[in-house]
Amino acid sequence: MRATRVVDVNPLQKLHDCGQSFWLDFLARRFIADGSLKRLVDEDGLSGITSNPTIFRKAITSGTDYDQSIDSVLAQSDCDAMELYERVAVEDIRSAADVLLPLYSSLGGADGFVSLEVSPYLALDTNATIVEARRLWKEVARPNIMIKVPGTQAGLPAIRQLLAEGINVNITLLFGRQVYRQVAEAWLAALEQFTAAGGDPRRLASVASFFVSRIDTAVDKLIEQKIKEDAGRPSRISELRGKIAIANAKLAYQDYRQLFSGPRWQRLAERGARVQRLLWASTSTKNPAYRDVLYIEELIGPDTVNTMPQETIEAFRDHGKAVQTL
Repeated sequence: MRATRVVDVNPLQKLHDCGQSFWLDFLARRFIADGSLKRLVDEDGLSGITSNPTIFRKAITSGTDYDQSIDSVLAQSDCDAMELYERVAVEDIRSAADVLLPLYSSLGGADGFVSLEVSPYLALDTNATIVEARRLWKEVARPNIMIKVPGTQAGLPAIRQLLAEGINVNITLLFGRQVYRQVAEAWLAALEQFTAAGGDPRRLASVASFFVSRIDTAVDKLIEQKIKEDAGRPSRISELRGKIAIANAKLAYQDYRQLFSGPRWQRLAERGARVQRLLWASTSTKNPAYRDVLYIEELIGPDTVNTMPQETIEAFRDHGKAVQTL
């Protein structure tokens, strides 16, 4: 009798069966040039990339891959450090967007995005954020990019304005449900404004980046402090370690389900509008006592994105369980 061969299914690919996309929270020139990015797309089902100045700083300073490009820029103009960073970063964003463009096209613009962040120094300046986001959008000149704008009080009106102009936006640094609801409201209002002006909502996209593990990092310290204060007295507070961030995210997902239902959303959906997906950010496990794929496995569900660093992607590929948990 011939033995039946069991074929292992890649857990990363199974995320798509649960309605979730996974993106890479990393970008470097060599990673694009040597085909590593394309292999993640082809073999694992990667469908997006997030970047930020810290990621680029690490890439630029960790080797010689950028030396020629930097020398070329400096030979052409006398620019400061921020201008130099931007010129180099835009090159990588364009290249990564080109790798993901076939996927973006095949999905009709539903996925395949690369995010580029506005300067964090502008987080409290609405008008400056709008100006820089418009400039970056034109500079990269790819349909499958998102401009990252922080969800600060100054950022919220900028987010609505940019979306209403047809610029894809990744709203970042969201920690609380109240601000998340404001972000979702900005998306709905911008869609209404965009379609009223004759825009096609099918070509507009946005994600709301809700941070996870950093909350446990902060709250766990408070829990430890409380345990010490309550020494010798009965307490169940220790059971909350590693639980608050996931609970907070799951409640935000319930907010999402409520916000994207009902007559207002239905009118937009009938015109082809897409939901603003919740994107789980900061999903690497900071506490070694917790499972290294904790913030992936506990937040799997429809119309969501999980952006992961390389180490977390590799861990989930190796031993992750792709089961809907939202």
